[in-house]
Amino acid sequence: MSINPRHRSSKVYDGPDRMSHRSLLKGTGVSEEDMKKPLIAVANSFTEINPGHIHLDKLAEQIKLGIASAGGVPREFNTIAVCDGIVMGHEGMKMSLPSREVIADSVEIMAESHGFDAMVCVTTCDKIDPGMLMAAARINIPTIFVLGGPMDPGCPTWGKYKGKTITVQELFEAASLRVSGKMSDEEALYLENICCGAGACGGMFTANTMQCLIESIGMTTLYMATAQSTGMERARLAQDAGKKVMELLEKGITPRKIMTEAAFKNAIVVDMALGGSTNTVLHLTAVADECGIELPLDLFDEISKETPHLCNMAPAGPNKIVDLHTAGGIPAVMKRLEEKLDTNVITATGKTLKENLEGVKMYDDEIIRPLDNPIHETGGIAIMRGNLALDGGVAKMAAIDSAMWEFTGIAKCYDDEEYALKAIHGGEIKNGDILVIRYEGPKGGPGMREMLAATSAVIGYGLDRVAILTDGRFSGASRGPCIGHIAPEAAVGGVIALVKDGDKISINVPERKLDLLVSNKELEARKTSWKPHPPKVTKGYLARYAKLVTSADKGAVLKI
Repeated sequence: MSINPRHRSSKVYDGPDRMSHRSLLKGTGVSEEDMKKPLIAVANSFTEINPGHIHLDKLAEQIKLGIASAGGVPREFNTIAVCDGIVMGHEGMKMSLPSREVIADSVEIMAESHGFDAMVCVTTCDKIDPGMLMAAARINIPTIFVLGGPMDPGCPTWGKYKGKTITVQELFEAASLRVSGKMSDEEALYLENICCGAGACGGMFTANTMQCLIESIGMTTLYMATAQSTGMERARLAQDAGKKVMELLEKGITPRKIMTEAAFKNAIVVDMALGGSTNTVLHLTAVADECGIELPLDLFDEISKETPHLCNMAPAGPNKIVDLHTAGGIPAVMKRLEEKLDTNVITATGKTLKENLEGVKMYDDEIIRPLDNPIHETGGIAIMRGNLALDGGVAKMAAIDSAMWEFTGIAKCYDDEEYALKAIHGGEIKNGDILVIRYEGPKGGPGMREMLAATSAVIGYGLDRVAILTDGRFSGASRGPCIGHIAPEAAVGGVIALVKDGDKISINVPERKLDLLVSNKELEARKTSWKPHPPKVTKGYLARYAKLVTSADKGAVLKI
């Protein structure tokens, strides 16, 4: 059966009763001849407020050239793009994760309202990547992703700092030295100027992890995730993607044909080998939910136990995304993992993964280790369970010193991040403590803030035997013994709400155990006396979000 490439747009613009519709579209510069061509959305998250998205307007021009040359009519619209780095450590971070749902909704609204036949999603950063994936799955028209790519990890104008390239993550850690007066004004100004241009922060933080997983799951073309953000390689990739979406339209290849259960499992395997951000657990779960696929937390752990950690990437290791690209990029990582992947899945190249990997080469066995010489024998993420995390918690094993994989410490509890930060800067937190930051979950925050400011402060002050537990999240740039996504969260009476200062907590990462060391009788007594906190937000989007959002182990998605 032949596929009508204008199946959707013809319903909106064709026929004698659609004169006004055609007139309005022609008012944007569409010619009479172009009215007969497929209408292609270019959903762009370009903004002028953060470097991850500052260059996407130029990429969109290349995409539109590709679409037009392949017989389509491109029309661009925009969505929002929160910068996690800028909103870190203050109330603005409450908007970050909830923005993912707004992005998905806004792209859905525009695509469904205007009769687009296919779509190109242009995205770079933390919540925009999964938000657009969710929209693509929901709308399910032929779609390809063009990614903004990584920025240079250290500005060549300023060179290196004390013999090493600096990332934004390390700048957060250095801020503690500035606050404590251990860094001069001149040194601080030098470091402030390291963020030298467009792209996602240069390590395997959430933005770059998600870009790598978009390529791994098959929703973009080869090398899209790791090629540098600016330059002709990315321009060519963008233009080629514009052409490729027309091929997907012709073949009727839609996102749900690409994002199958097998494809999600492939992406998780790659995630574990990369030592990616813990946020990917939330985001893959949410995208899968849009596809009608359940990804239980235990699946992540099962795959982690069977997948070696191959790439020693920042924040835990020395390598940046540009290093990964020169070593062969995501295709080389997947080639290394080929025996662990389902290579029969179809991808946005129009080919199977097996076909994509034919002839792929690896150029550096240190950056992409062989299976028999991994960084760690198991993957980068561990799903923690125990009486403190009955529905699970998430730890980034790849970013924890193995000396802290087993640790028992003394709880110090704070009911939001601001109080915790004051405690750290005030010298209240000592080695041997376990810092518990709660009422920061999806409902309790609301919005499930990231705790990079807290983890960076702990590292900045040299506290190398302090663990942090939260029902909130950790940035992909966080490192150290941090366990987030603890569920049930404090706001609904989870055990994390019952912890008291001075309690002992046991962490055992290899055994995936997280336990509050008090008796069952004591826990029951605390449950009986616990009372919920009043809502922190009572109006606006966050109030609606808090009422509808599911728990972290379900992806923190909105359900009516």
